[in-house]
Amino acid sequence: MATMTTGSAPLASTPPAPRMLVNIDVPDVEAGIRFYAALFELEVSRRFGPGAVELVGFEAPIYLLEKPAASAPFEGATTLRQYTRHWTPVHLDVIVPAIGPAVARAVALGAVVEGLSEHSWGALARLVDPFGNGLCLIELRGRGYDEISVP
Repeated sequence: MATMTTGSAPLASTPPAPRMLVNIDVPDVEAGIRFYAALFELEVSRRFGPGAVELVGFEAPIYLLEKPAASAPFEGATTLRQYTRHWTPVHLDVIVPAIGPAVARAVALGAVVEGLSEHSWGALARLVDPFGNGLCLIELRGRGYDEISVP
């Protein structure tokens, strides 16, 4: 392990924390930019040719990757990419300052609301983006998730 010194006392250096990147397949990268950048006020940081873009503004960058419908996500895949409503247990949950305006903006940009619910910790909107991906908008209220956390 590398050490750093300040004065006479050595300090152990800590390895950098792992970084997370979020990749979202879309059939049209420009449509993906119109939806995600507008909804969450993200900015295009870099483009990687015509079919990939990096959006910044969250803690983790979002990479929109243009992939045609019915293409194989990996060699030997038995299920092809689809952009109709589909489910994966991994999805985006985005904290928003106010659920009502965020849902209205998402719907105006092409999202579909699947459900709205109120909880002791806040409000939850379950949505589908224009590409069939599920995502949730969350407005934390009071102490947020601490309302239900167990010591």
